[in-house]
Amino acid sequence: MDQIPQHLLNGLVLGATYALLGIGLTLIFGIMRVVNFAHGELYALGAYVSYAAVSLLGLDYLASLLLAALAGLALGALIERLLLRRRNLAAIDEVMLIMIGVMIVMQNAELLMWGGVAKSVASPFPQEPLVLGPVSVSPLRLFVLCAALALLAVFYFVIERSRLGLSMRATFQDRDAARIVGVDVSRIYTLTFALGSCLAAMAGALLAPVFVVTPTMGDLASLKAFAIVILGGLGNLAGAAMGGFALALVEEFGAGYISTAYRDALGFLVILAVMLIRPQGLFAVRERVG
Repeated sequence: MDQIPQHLLNGLVLGATYALLGIGLTLIFGIMRVVNFAHGELYALGAYVSYAAVSLLGLDYLASLLLAALAGLALGALIERLLLRRRNLAAIDEVMLIMIGVMIVMQNAELLMWGGVAKSVASPFPQEPLVLGPVSVSPLRLFVLCAALALLAVFYFVIERSRLGLSMRATFQDRDAARIVGVDVSRIYTLTFALGSCLAAMAGALLAPVFVVTPTMGDLASLKAFAIVILGGLGNLAGAAMGGFALALVEEFGAGYISTAYRDALGFLVILAVMLIRPQGLFAVRERVG
């Protein structure tokens, strides 16, 4: 019982980055109806940009986070403009094949560029853990938690309090009506894909010093992103955030009280249970999609 606060804190650190992953994926699906199979590779992109900036260019870790965000934005915009813009997004099978192709190309490009050996990003923070009452946490993990929560707060402000967010929510609810009132839906699609890609890249960059960076790290990230979306409910942004924290807490407590070998398996067992009992997701609300 005395380990509960420690597991809770560890779950919150991981859950905040999971929330970034899940929100990015569900944002793209909710507005564009695109199943982004390359989402995990965008996560890996952020991690590799962070590694290149810190280990090869000698830049500050905070600067590497900014570069990862810009790389995610730029690549997401390019994917939408070059590969999706001229396609009929209603043709789900064609769009799925495009995104699977992007995933394969990105993963093999990472393997060709960086090789198959795992890379590590040096932590810019002291190794001595901070002791806060009954829990101890490394300064790096505390920074990851605070940075991810800050990004979630900024994202909430953009979606709920800005004109861009209003246009995105209008497009999500009824894209034809949004066009009638003057919303540039094509521009919203580009910004949506870019923003979703940026969130995935930021999650990868934040966790790069915590874990190792490998060309296959995007595979598990994609699976977890889809699991988070299933937990939260398709198209539900708030549900995606809560689903990220829920999945991380299940994994952390399962690893702590059962076995670390079953960390990932326990999370997916919960997903299967949710699909059987509440297939619309734990936090789903009724949304009308145009």
